[in-house]
Amino acid sequence: MVKINIGDRVGTQGKLAIGCSASVFDIEQEKMLLIRRTDNGLWAVPGGYMEPGESLTEACRREVLEETGLTIKVHRLIGIYTSPNLTLEYPDGNIWQIVVLHFEAIPVTGEFKLGDETAEISYFSQSEAKKLQMNSLDQKRMLDGFSRNKETIVCDDFVSGNMEYQR
Repeated sequence: MVKINIGDRVGTQGKLAIGCSASVFDIEQEKMLLIRRTDNGLWAVPGGYMEPGESLTEACRREVLEETGLTIKVHRLIGIYTSPNLTLEYPDGNIWQIVVLHFEAIPVTGEFKLGDETAEISYFSQSEAKKLQMNSLDQKRMLDGFSRNKETIVCDDFVSGNMEYQR
């Protein structure tokens, strides 16, 4: 289980990790795809860490495919999220300050497929999704995806909610 460390500039105690995630909308563009994680039982937007040699959209497509069984087309960047005041500490001793790029996407092919990280997969309307148990960063990205704001969101401290909209 990942330990979350929150405190003033705890990011200095870790390394940077780049993550990619997606708000994947159904064909009608009304519902968003969410997964229920096996490690903590919480609902989340699909995504994960970028691997060396990948582009951002390749990482996003790979993570969504691994967690859902769907191949997606990435349309645009919704936002960039980080916090110098939060790290993730893994059982292997690695500590990471994350930088997450969140994209809007649509499914192209595939069928739902559960995996090691995914206990459940479903599409939800915004009102349905708001009722799900999610961590604050997943909830923020989910709501930002539903907002359909055309400007990119830059969130420099998602712990405190410090956001700017960039043109």
